Amino acid sequence: MLVTVSLGWALLQTGRFLLSPLLPTIIADLGISEAMAGIALSIFGGAYALVQYPGGEYSDRWNRTTLIVPGLVVLAVGFALFGLATGLATFLVAATVVGVGKGLFAIPSRALLSDLFTERRGRALGIYAAGTDLGGLLSSGIAVLALTYATWRTPFFPVAVALAAITLVYASLTREGYRVGSPTLELRSTVGRLVQSSRQRETLVAFSLFYFMVGGFINFAPTYLAQAKGFSESLAGLTFAIVFAVGFAVKPVAGTLGDRFSRRGIAVTGLLVAAAALVALVAAGSNVAIWLAVGLLALGYKTGFPLADAIILDGAPAEGMGADLGAARAIFLSANAIGPAYVGIVATYGSYDAAFGGFVVCLLVAAALLFRAG
Repeated sequence: MLVTVSLGWALLQTGRFLLSPLLPTIIADLGISEAMAGIALSIFGGAYALVQYPGGEYSDRWNRTTLIVPGLVVLAVGFALFGLATGLATFLVAATVVGVGKGLFAIPSRALLSDLFTERRGRALGIYAAGTDLGGLLSSGIAVLALTYATWRTPFFPVAVALAAITLVYASLTREGYRVGSPTLELRSTVGRLVQSSRQRETLVAFSLFYFMVGGFINFAPTYLAQAKGFSESLAGLTFAIVFAVGFAVKPVAGTLGDRFSRRGIAVTGLLVAAAALVALVAAGSNVAIWLAVGLLALGYKTGFPLADAIILDGAPAEGMGADLGAARAIFLSANAIGPAYVGIVATYGSYDAAFGGFVVCLLVAAALLFRAG
């Protein structure tokens, strides 16, 4: 199951991260501004965030499979809609459908791994999270091919087909049946557990700031490199791949180290490294300096993903892991969804350097809060 759900996560992230290197072409083809593009991506992120908590709680009270299989089906439909998008309205519909499908899949699949790997939770989540970076690497290469030989819509169809195949594989392997119970949600008790101490509240704020930075950076990094650093679209896409190459190696290591040492201490170190790298990226003028800054930024911030999930799961009761993780990630991803709109608006009316400078402040505040809460 680790391989199957991790591969499913990698495939959906391949489709999702196709949007970043293709974004300049999408903006030009659909005739929209950077601000509108940022808002469109925030709608995707908002749909993803909104489904996190119900997806988590229902996976606790029904079962994991009852949420995972529909989530994969909705994702396949959503990516097919991206391939069919001919205007802003259909693009927004596709983004919303993919966001809902990703939300249905994300928490139950993580909770499933937490069920199966109680002693090596960090390592399992690190391997799973590395699927994001495998997907990012694939999307960078696929985007270059699409821009050279096809259209920006073309690569979304193979992603949809691959997700449909993973759905069939998972459905054939799972030993769970499909069980639907009460549709009521116990939001008050879940939120009460998450915010019952100042330590937990500060942790939520810290990772929300972290996810806000990630949402803005990851969606606009290739566009930033093209607009602010003078890279061609192909070179910007290949540089973007550095982020995922580093993350693919870092996440399992960060998760394993978190099992052995302090998860919070490792997360704080990563946030400080990422803040320093963002300053270097804004100041960098040569291609080599930019590549080094991007690599260092990935090294710093990619450590945070498996650690954030594991920290929340460590404090969750066994019968409420999905609900707690879903509610926490709904908060994180709501902040994440605002990130693209922030960058798009600041870049339109100010500059990319100003937008990215704001992220440095976010990372430093997040590091301070996690250090104090540790």
